[in-house]
Amino acid sequence: MEDLQKVLEAEPDAELPFSFRIEGLGIETCVIKVKKIACRALKGRGVNSGLRLIYAWFEQKQRIVMIELYHKNDKENEDRQRILNNFK
Repeated sequence: MEDLQKVLEAEPDAELPFSFRIEGLGIETCVIKVKKIACRALKGRGVNSGLRLIYAWFEQKQRIVMIELYHKNDKENEDRQRILNNFK
C-alpha cells in the first residue's frame, strides 16, 4: 500500500483504462477508482488479481485519502455511501 500511495502522489489523476473518476456523487472532491492493481499474493497474478481501490484526491492540499480497497469478486461496485461518509 505504501508503494501504491507513492505512485498516486506522483500521478494522482485518473488515467484510462486503469483508473477513472467516479461521477454522480454530488461532491466537488475528485474521487477515483483504480481498476487494475497488481498483487502477486492473490490468485490471478498481475493486473488480473481483481483488486479495486477508491481514493479521494484533494488537489489544493496535494493530499490523497484512501477510502476503500476491495476484491472485485467480493462485491460488484464501490460503496458510494462509504465514499460520501468521508465528506460529511
